[in-house]
Amino acid sequence: MLSAIRLFPTDNVMVLTRSLEAGETIELGDIRRTLQNPIGLGHKIAACAISTGEKILKYGAPIGSATAPIEPGEHIHLHNMKSDYLPTFTLDEGREFHHTA
Repeated sequence: MLSAIRLFPTDNVMVLTRSLEAGETIELGDIRRTLQNPIGLGHKIAACAISTGEKILKYGAPIGSATAPIEPGEHIHLHNMKSDYLPTFTLDEGREFHHTA
């Protein structure tokens, strides 16, 4: 079963099509990575090495920037990326954007 898909050819992330458990090995071309922690369905993993400050590309568009070096197959989430779009806005429970600054 396919574990991850690249949504757009220029994306540097892949999206998991199923949850992966710690100890599972994923393959990205000639790169093999054994996961140290579980990663949930729909989360992102790096399709290639990503440098600190480099844009994270999903759907062919930048969705944020790396805050630390990211290795191929590594989980991409709040611990190693930041949004470039919502630094002063939040989404409340009513699903409306509100300025917080």
